Amino acid sequence: MKVKQKIWKQFLPLDLETVWAFFSRPENLDTITPEDMSFEILSDISQMEMYPGMIVQYRVMPFPGVKLNWVTEITHVADRQHFIDEQRFGPYAFWHHQHHFEAVDGGVMMTDILHYKVPFGIIGTLADRLLVENRIEQIFNYRKKAVAKVFNLEMAT
Repeated sequence: MKVKQKIWKQFLPLDLETVWAFFSRPENLDTITPEDMSFEILSDISQMEMYPGMIVQYRVMPFPGVKLNWVTEITHVADRQHFIDEQRFGPYAFWHHQHHFEAVDGGVMMTDILHYKVPFGIIGTLADRLLVENRIEQIFNYRKKAVAKVFNLEMAT
C-alpha cells in the first residue's frame, strides 16, 4: 500500500491567538476525539504547551474491542502557524499529521494534512479500504463538530 494523503479544512471565525491557545495543548485532543474511541492520554502533559521533541503516549480504541497504545512525537512547531505530529509506535506503518493555522479575513483557516500508511501489505490495503479510511474520515468529521462545539460556533451545512 502506498502512503495516502487526506486534507481537511475548517474555517473558525475566531482570532488566531484563541485557536492556537487551544490546539497547542495536547491535552485538548481528548475533547475533540470521539468518545467511542476510549481515548486516554498516558503522558503527564496537563497544562503544557507543545514543543518540538515532545513525546505523547495514548491508549486508543479505534474499533470496538481493539485497544492500542500509541506514541507520537511533536516534531515541528511554528508558533501560531503549524505543528506536526508523527507516530513513533502504534497502529500505522506511517503517520505524519500536519496542523496548519492561517489568519484570514474574519477568522482562521485551519488545515489538517494527514499522510498515513496501514501495515501488513495486501491485508493492510484491504483493511484500509474496508475499515481504516472510513474510520479516519469519521474521526476528522467528528473533530470539526467538536471544535465548533468547543468554541460555541454554528456548523455550516
